[in-house]
Amino acid sequence: MRTSIKTTRLILTSAISDYIDKKITDIEKFVDKEDQSAAVHVEIEKTTAHHHAGDIFRAEINLHIAGKDFRAEATKEDLYAALDEIKDEIIRELSSHKTKKQTLIKKGGRLIKSRLRGLSQE
Repeated sequence: MRTSIKTTRLILTSAISDYIDKKITDIEKFVDKEDQSAAVHVEIEKTTAHHHAGDIFRAEINLHIAGKDFRAEATKEDLYAALDEIKDEIIRELSSHKTKKQTLIKKGGRLIKSRLRGLSQE
């Protein structure tokens, strides 16, 4: 999976980079390993230069997998809390997408089976 990290009004330290890599590793568990086109774009920023309190750190993740795009964004007081929140949100979106896909497959199977039963009774 290709990864890119962009920072705005913030210096990317090795600690932040390692933390982002750890969160991306958690997300990779939900991604098909054989998908070569998978890409993750993470953007972190300090929204304002003069404020020192409040929700001043923003984290955003854009995930492109097999023609689908997933996006999550969070603004928090702490950069690490914002990263945790976007990881949880993107995993929730991936799980929801997987569930919807499985439901459609089962629904199609049921439809085919009911039509085959209808043909055998005629």
